[in-house]
Amino acid sequence: MRRGGAAGGPSAARIMNHNLVDGTTAIGATGNGTVNDAIEQILGDWARVRPDVDCSAMGVAGRISRASRLMEKGVKEHFARYDLEPWEFDVLATLFRANSAHRLCMGDLATAAMVSSAALTNRVDRLTAKGLVHREVSPSNRRMVLITLTDRGHAMVDELLEGHVANENRLLAGLTPEDREQLSGLLCKLLTSLGDVRTC
Repeated sequence: MRRGGAAGGPSAARIMNHNLVDGTTAIGATGNGTVNDAIEQILGDWARVRPDVDCSAMGVAGRISRASRLMEKGVKEHFARYDLEPWEFDVLATLFRANSAHRLCMGDLATAAMVSSAALTNRVDRLTAKGLVHREVSPSNRRMVLITLTDRGHAMVDELLEGHVANENRLLAGLTPEDREQLSGLLCKLLTSLGDVRTC
């Protein structure tokens, strides 16, 4: 049975066109003059066809997902100029900041990279072939494989770090410093609630 009352919530906001200063029209703007994103239009559609369901959670999850994909696209395009994949930089950077030896065992590296052991093995193979990391069996535990950043890998991270940060600042240029601080805190709270916490 459908329940009423949800239609007046955030997901039920009326979607309409809005004329911008340059004369163009923004699709998905509210009547108060605020231009909305694509998710707002989706929420408006759901509010129209299923006004009994509060889809506000869909709005949050959808925006996080879309923002993540757009950020990843921007990062990927940046590293493509150096013939490097973002995941390659992530693995190298993880080793760079890990400890003074720039070395981690496969298990710890897989956890930090949030990938399976099989996927990490393939990635380490590729980085080893490029001369960016070195793989060796631990002298104290023959079952443990250690991955160490090579001098070439260290130099690459050192050289690309500032440009990477500048690119991410460019991608976040739509937010004020206050916005960024607030968003960072909220995302940290969300990730913690989802179990993404430090393991040591």
